[in-house]
Amino acid sequence: MSTSGKCRLIVTAEVDAAVEAEWSRWYDEVHLPDALACPGVLSGTRYVSTGPIGENDRGSRTKSSARLYTTIYELAGPEAVETEAFMAMRGWGKFTPHVRSQTRVVVAL
Repeated sequence: MSTSGKCRLIVTAEVDAAVEAEWSRWYDEVHLPDALACPGVLSGTRYVSTGPIGENDRGSRTKSSARLYTTIYELAGPEAVETEAFMAMRGWGKFTPHVRSQTRVVVAL
């Protein structure tokens, strides 16, 4: 029997450079461990972009030098993001005003 999850939660965030080091430390030492302790969250891996970020909006293409953080969580099922424990730890805490953009999507496998 496979132990891999049935879906993924993909979260991206762009954070103000002034708090980036502190935010990254908090994410690694507090937020990610808290997320991994939630029922149905099987694993989580963080990534950070390297090089320019290309964006397309209705045919208009732009490039940005911003650093984009992406975390991919493996979930037992989509209900994992609806548990009381997950809802309690979700969010950026004191860093909320410094998160310029974010996405959050649950995808089925």
